[in-house]
Amino acid sequence: MNVSSDIKYIGVDDLDIDLFESQYVVPEGMSYNSYMIFDEKIAILDTVDARKATEWQQNLYRALDGRIPDYLIVQHMEPDHASQIAWLMGQYPDLKVVLSPQALKMLPNFFEQIDLSGRTYVVKDGDCLKLGIHTLQFISAPMVHWPEVIMTYDLTDKVLFSADGFGKFGAICNETDDWACEARRYYFNICGKYGVQVQNVMKKAAAVDIQTICPLHGPVLRGKALHESLRLYNIWSKYDPESEGVLIAYASIHGNTANVAKKFQEILQQKGAKKVVVSDLSRSDMAEVIEDAFRYPNLIVAASSYDAGVFPVMHDFLYHLQIKNYQKRRFGIIENGSWAPTAAKTMHRMIEEMKDCEIVEPIVSIRSHMKESDIPQLEALADSILV
Repeated sequence: MNVSSDIKYIGVDDLDIDLFESQYVVPEGMSYNSYMIFDEKIAILDTVDARKATEWQQNLYRALDGRIPDYLIVQHMEPDHASQIAWLMGQYPDLKVVLSPQALKMLPNFFEQIDLSGRTYVVKDGDCLKLGIHTLQFISAPMVHWPEVIMTYDLTDKVLFSADGFGKFGAICNETDDWACEARRYYFNICGKYGVQVQNVMKKAAAVDIQTICPLHGPVLRGKALHESLRLYNIWSKYDPESEGVLIAYASIHGNTANVAKKFQEILQQKGAKKVVVSDLSRSDMAEVIEDAFRYPNLIVAASSYDAGVFPVMHDFLYHLQIKNYQKRRFGIIENGSWAPTAAKTMHRMIEEMKDCEIVEPIVSIRSHMKESDIPQLEALADSILV
């Protein structure tokens, strides 16, 4: 695949992987993207995961067609992009590795025996590298989503090589027109904590003319897809809700709390809620529930009490929200307990630790199973959340 007349894609799809980063379900696989710029000097941008080293090496040799690369630009040191650095340096003794000061410090952590003497070219924010016709400008992007990250802007073809930014789950061969769905799940679970840092990079990117975005995962973005990705990243990184709606996330032991959650969905719909999403935390993909939590402005947490606290899958969900810097949302709380309900107290405490999150009244407490006498409280909570 050619990105432009001088820029070639040499990445690979991974259709064998089941869990990305050993935690994210990827039924459509994953792509590890790598690019090459051909000019008076030849530059390779990133390598791939060791899982697909052989395929990538074949793509590399085929693209080079006997030529010798001059530079390897390391935008991100995570192993799914950097596993082939030592191999590449061994194959091409005159190759120089272009990287940030932080990446230079990290390199020996991954490659203990690597000899860096005279082999590195350290760049900082705004530095440029001239390949011939093409001039590359480097954009420091710390904590998007590691501290050493740089992005690379090709002034000639107006291409932004965006590291993990603007990436998504899924192999390129399985790509559909719906970029946002898996890009949203990817963003909030991979980069979501670092909205401030993403905003800082967005401001830098706004200063240049970007015609193409080449991420390290997912498709090359152009035209409408590019503009939509920039629009959504601006919303996501500000922690603003993207769509109107309510997410009900429930944790039920024997099904009684599940019945309450489904009844509450009916009540919200009867009262005119535009969108209500219901997720069973014991069975749903956690990454998808996190995605929906960030997508909508209102979140109802309904959980059984357990061991003088809250059912563990709810605790895990709220913990995930905390570490992803969840903020600027409205919560409703529903608890269930047979003799001494404790779920609400535990959930309340965890929500209070999140930034700019409001807990609306009333907090609904169910004893064992839902009764007709509980409906008015659920109705009142629905009125409060839909204000």
